[in-house]
Amino acid sequence: LARARRQERDRSRRQHPHHMKVRLLDIAHARSGDKGDTANVGLIALRDEWYPILARYVTRERVAEHFAKVIKGSVVRYDLPNLFALNFLLHGALGGGGTVTLRTDAQAKVYSSALLRLVIDVPDAEARAAGLPEHGA
Repeated sequence: LARARRQERDRSRRQHPHHMKVRLLDIAHARSGDKGDTANVGLIALRDEWYPILARYVTRERVAEHFAKVIKGSVVRYDLPNLFALNFLLHGALGGGGTVTLRTDAQAKVYSSALLRLVIDVPDAEARAAGLPEHGA
């Protein structure tokens, strides 16, 4: 497993030689919950200066791609710059909602952990200027 991760990291560096891999887990905190069939995931920068990185690289499209196998609907993103946070609504994420679904996570509590597993590519100069920790260094 470690070798596979190292190979993936090396392949990514060849594709984006001047980009740093950054795990959201290392730069953000997340909370999630449910409302009907929609998962609500908040992503909060651990440092105020890291919010612009989140806002720039954690796009609606990137989150939709990350959750493509587990949600049926669209993803909506709300920016909350005064809180240094982003909020995502993942529609069709709960198999009909907490009272009718047979899923083990009917209240969407694991979606925050799942989002924190996302790894983003940030240009080296920008990542170093912001003091971001590199994933897998």
